[in-house]
Amino acid sequence: MFQIQAFVCNFASENTYILFNENKNAWLIDPGNMNEQETKRIADFITENELKINKILLTHAHIDHVLGLQWAFDTYKVPVTMHKDDQEVLDMLQASGIRFGFQVPAVKVNIEYINEGETLDFDGEKFNIYHVPGHSPGSIVYHNKTQNFMISGDVLFEGSIGRTDLYKGDYDLLINGIKTKLFVLEDSTQVFSGHGNPTSIGFEKLHNPFLK
Repeated sequence: MFQIQAFVCNFASENTYILFNENKNAWLIDPGNMNEQETKRIADFITENELKINKILLTHAHIDHVLGLQWAFDTYKVPVTMHKDDQEVLDMLQASGIRFGFQVPAVKVNIEYINEGETLDFDGEKFNIYHVPGHSPGSIVYHNKTQNFMISGDVLFEGSIGRTDLYKGDYDLLINGIKTKLFVLEDSTQVFSGHGNPTSIGFEKLHNPFLK
């Protein structure tokens, strides 16, 4: 049985997630920790719960989702899983930092690319991978059918969708991806987004103004 712990991080109120099970195995998803206090909250939770970080996952590589990536890689020494189409976004990290008014070192991590149609295994539980570009070119969603939830990054929010005015954003592509890949899942599917509160597929079908 999976448990999900969220940590709200950095200037964008980004959701960093730790996904873990009764075996104390864990995935660290979108490490956005920006300062010592945020890093300590995440590290203390992992230590206090005796968790073993087996994977670092990125839903996408925008700056607010990767500010703690180098720390996570250096600390837990596991590869970073992401879609290849967001490599160029990750490579732009330093330039993105300047745009937001602060310096960010280039990230040097081991990366394993993952594509739509592949699955990730978590102690025998499968996670399906959906490539849903439009917010960023390599945005991906991680979906566990057994426990009926997804980690959606900035693809889908409670009552909203990811911005499409950023580099290689595409509104029509994003809307189509949500409708054809996410809205075909069960209405009860929980959605853990990159910002804001959790929601569900059924709620967004009924109430999301972008997806009517």
